[in-house]
Amino acid sequence: MATAQTPAMADLHTGEHGHDQASPGEIAIGVIIGRTSEFFDFFVFAIASVIVFPRLVFPFASELTGTLYSFMIFALAFMARPIGTVIFMTIDREYGKTAKLISALFLLGTATVALAFLPGYHEIGVAAIWLLALARIAQGLAWGGAWDGMASLLALNAPASQRGWYAMVPQLGAPLGLIVASALFAYFAGLLSADDFFDWGWRYPFFVAFAINVVALFARLRMVTTEEYASLFESRELQPSRISETVAREGQNIMLGAFAPLASFALFHMVTVFPLSWVFLFTRESPVRFLIIEIVAAMFGVAAIVISGIIADRVGRKSLLMGSAIAIAIYSGFAPQLLDAGAFGETIYMVIGFILLGLSFGQSSGAIASNFRQTYRYTASALTSDMAWLFGAGFAPLVALLLATNLGVIASGAYLLSGAFWTLLALWLSGQREAGDMDAGR
Repeated sequence: MATAQTPAMADLHTGEHGHDQASPGEIAIGVIIGRTSEFFDFFVFAIASVIVFPRLVFPFASELTGTLYSFMIFALAFMARPIGTVIFMTIDREYGKTAKLISALFLLGTATVALAFLPGYHEIGVAAIWLLALARIAQGLAWGGAWDGMASLLALNAPASQRGWYAMVPQLGAPLGLIVASALFAYFAGLLSADDFFDWGWRYPFFVAFAINVVALFARLRMVTTEEYASLFESRELQPSRISETVAREGQNIMLGAFAPLASFALFHMVTVFPLSWVFLFTRESPVRFLIIEIVAAMFGVAAIVISGIIADRVGRKSLLMGSAIAIAIYSGFAPQLLDAGAFGETIYMVIGFILLGLSFGQSSGAIASNFRQTYRYTASALTSDMAWLFGAGFAPLVALLLATNLGVIASGAYLLSGAFWTLLALWLSGQREAGDMDAGR
């Protein structure tokens, strides 16, 4: 709903104090840099959870059991993320966004680079498991604090006729981060002998992740600390609110917002982490070849995310999300079988999956969050993102692999189907609630 322009907003348009207006394009650059660095960290750990950690940290277990253990630790970050939001929102209120971002990204970088020095089980025993779990929890806490509000700021500053276009911008970070992470692992795994790769080659992507975090930190600080951006955050009321008050006022919208993108978040891991684990465990194919397939398919995902912005501006974000959820439900019925159909089947599985992911994930942020009151939007959006990742993605690789190994690979599609169901239900309930609000306001 349109709001009256405040004097602070007017100052931004007139370039108060000699500063030009912060354009959506400038904000978009900051958002892409920040999200790409976060997703790169995410995928570096995810890939290592399949091809490194089972052998390094769980050598006493079978390959399958070791991978399941790795996926349990993988989920810890999603469980810790809401706690990180609570901690770092307090820092934001007390000391400002600069202190929050520096401390969160310092923690993220430290936890990530620490993994590059992780000793194996043969060196320090069970302590290796605890160190891996501790680093993963630290990453989750840091991701909760890395929420900078730039995506919400971008959505609020986007032209009304291009809301869908700008909504897809933050989502580009996911396939871009996957492409870089997969390329690095494919390069070192393909270049080195198996012994050298498992000894030291796998560690290099974690060093790169630390370097990317440093670059992203300065890029994001440059955005949030300038006078015009500080004024934008204030004029748009994008300030941290107390968690308890936010949940009390926006709890229903937070839960609807968390379940609305479940189809795309479930699909997210079904075309990234899970298929890599299936191919690595149950075929004789090289993980390098499949990582290359992921890179190519992710490029289709980038294109689909961009296209989602165009479609959403024509038919509406919720309509696109509902249509893509139905398509994902259909995909869940036949796609997993393609993983058992050789290289051609795997490629079809990945390309179609990434196209559907791009169309749905490209508009998954903000479809419900636009209902938040501006006073609570900053904190509520962070909590919504935390809950969506926890419910939709945190346990996806673990559940999908358990279903596939115990009931057959086709059973893994049940996870996708459930995600599509919850997305459709959340979008329907959101529509009902909005209609009720309009009726009450008459």
